[in-house]
Amino acid sequence: MSDEQFASDAFGTKHWPVEVRLKKEEKRLEVDFDNGQTFSYPAEFLRVHSPSAEVQGHGPGQKQTVSARRHVGIMSLEAIGHYALRIVFDDLHDSGIYSWKLLYELGEDQDRLWVEYLAELEAKGLSRDPRGRR
Repeated sequence: MSDEQFASDAFGTKHWPVEVRLKKEEKRLEVDFDNGQTFSYPAEFLRVHSPSAEVQGHGPGQKQTVSARRHVGIMSLEAIGHYALRIVFDDLHDSGIYSWKLLYELGEDQDRLWVEYLAELEAKGLSRDPRGRR
């Protein structure tokens, strides 16, 4: 497989980043993709949708609801090959590998996923705020 063919097929990636900006003060990650699409992800959104086994579980129906992360920030980003980022959050969660494909899909579905997340918190009696900060 040629490098060019690998690049277009790697992990199902269809759109590649052309610029990644970590805005620590705003607690936000911004990614510009090669098709002109730009997504701006709040750290809290990325944290509660982490692809890690800790959040997603090891099989169907095991996804955990992550609460109390309203104030989470991003400490650093680490490139994983050419296909993903590891995001280190200031709550020390760092085990999620965010592929470019996943980041693009999260960006496209951000509004729907956020509404579903808020509804899930409410249904479970959980809060975005840590205890005592509601």
